[in-house]
Amino acid sequence: MNSLEFESKIVYKFKDETLLKKALTHSSCIKERKERCDRNNERLEFLGDAFFDAIISEELYRRLDKVEEGKLTKLRALIVCEKSLAWHGQQIEIGKYLFLGKGEEYTGGRCRDSLLADAVEAVIGAVFLDGGYASARDVVLKIFKSRIDDAVSGKLNSDYKTELQERLQARGETKISYVIDREEGPDHDKTFYITLYCAGEPAGSGQGKSKKEAEQNAAKEALERGVGNCTSKK
Repeated sequence: MNSLEFESKIVYKFKDETLLKKALTHSSCIKERKERCDRNNERLEFLGDAFFDAIISEELYRRLDKVEEGKLTKLRALIVCEKSLAWHGQQIEIGKYLFLGKGEEYTGGRCRDSLLADAVEAVIGAVFLDGGYASARDVVLKIFKSRIDDAVSGKLNSDYKTELQERLQARGETKISYVIDREEGPDHDKTFYITLYCAGEPAGSGQGKSKKEAEQNAAKEALERGVGNCTSKK
């Protein structure tokens, strides 16, 4: 593993390189080598999860001083969820640096959302142990800047499909459907391409690693195009 390369991506230099290695070591690697289980990243993931929640909570609290607790909780959930963690993990290419067992490697572990999300949390935990809360906060705010900014600006929505449906229903019953155009990639790493039709007309398109994600992205595009104004065909 090129630790300097990865450290440049998260803009943090470890004093204790063993912490970084442990953060990037999946349990499958340890099991194959028959090493002690405490050498994998699961305990660091546990720690990182707690500080990640705290850092995001603090940032939202500071930047959204007029937003009530319920809304803050929902926004935090959208930032700290597995999908968000995995996406940002892909942006820093964390999968490339993971230590995996051969079986996990063969079945596409470097691209698996759950595994990437856990590794990101483990890295956060490792940074906290190495440099303290301020360092962990700096790393989190750099990695998740775009998603936090979207949350603060109101661009982050948990369910674009529901929002679109509600807007359309407010203007009369309008039939919408999601049609899969194509699928690309191997079974363990497929990408789905979907078109959203409103009253029989194409209204938005989206892609994602699951049908649900692709549908959400199609609905998001439709909302951005103002599709809430379309009416049903009688």
